[in-house]
Amino acid sequence: MLGSSRHPIAEPFAGGLESLTWHLVRGLRDRGVEVTFFAGPGSDPALGATELDIAPLRLSDAARSDVSMVPEAWLREHHAYLQVMVALQHRDDIDVVHNNSLHHLPVAMANSLHVPVLTTLHTPPTPWLEPAIAIDARSRGGLRRGHFVAVSQHTSRSWSHVASADVVHNGVDVRRWVAGPGGEDLVWVGRIVPEKAPHRAIAMARASGRRLRLAGPVGDVDYFERYVAGELDDDIAYVGHLDTEALVDLVGRSAALLVTPDWDEPYGLVAAESLACGTPVVALDRGGLREFVVPGVGVLLRPDADGAEAAQAVATAVGLDREACRAHAVAACSVDRMVEQYLARYQSLAALPGAA
Repeated sequence: MLGSSRHPIAEPFAGGLESLTWHLVRGLRDRGVEVTFFAGPGSDPALGATELDIAPLRLSDAARSDVSMVPEAWLREHHAYLQVMVALQHRDDIDVVHNNSLHHLPVAMANSLHVPVLTTLHTPPTPWLEPAIAIDARSRGGLRRGHFVAVSQHTSRSWSHVASADVVHNGVDVRRWVAGPGGEDLVWVGRIVPEKAPHRAIAMARASGRRLRLAGPVGDVDYFERYVAGELDDDIAYVGHLDTEALVDLVGRSAALLVTPDWDEPYGLVAAESLACGTPVVALDRGGLREFVVPGVGVLLRPDADGAEAAQAVATAVGLDREACRAHAVAACSVDRMVEQYLARYQSLAALPGAA
């Protein structure tokens, strides 16, 4: 299992990619699967990860002074994945490599391994990964090593010009994300960055006449200062980057969760977590959200909805049956379902001719 090197695979999670990887490693091991795990610095010690890093990065003075020298962080990440992929060429105890990184090297080097490489597509097409997939697809001869899964039908379609990807939706641990009593206030959870657009949640909350609590890491300080900080008052509160237990309590005591992406959300894990708490969802209809935020558990708004439409959507959502929200999450969004689907995929790849 190759994790991301950009953020630790540890709680509180930076996003859905980190949550998926953490739950998948634990879920597979609980099912008796032996997992060798590579992840970025600071990852959960209980996962026993081999650190994705080059320490120290040894460069001569001549190399460092070259005009083509790229930022050292980029160089470290590149050579960390290169080091892992070269090492995997010599391993005879592995059946499948699952790539949960956003880096291009595991895709570009898939055919150098003697086992299948499964890459989960967590994002819309990126300028590094898209060409690597396209080049690999054109250059393949004989047995194919690279395979793909996407976190939603929407994400699968967005990559269809370069990759054919099965779909395995992300999952939420419904044993930890438990039903809460509800409340009067609204909640928004996520990375505070422009593409998650919490400023739109603030406008929606004001239009609805309800208070709003914002939770999550500040990923873009300039954005936070310009669009969020000045809006904070008695009705709009920023409560920080909370751990899972605190988030479960916060979401479970809320009337509805607002999801306000200003991009095509690849899946939208915060909405699944909210439903597991019995808390209905009001979401801008972008990306994969409509695949599980369905009538009866949430309300989808067109992306350019005005204040009156937002207020009506909130009024509708807070009246939905919280038990139905919870039941839908258990049936359609559980981490157990996700782990079992990945395990079945690994088994089918390991059975391919020449996979061992």
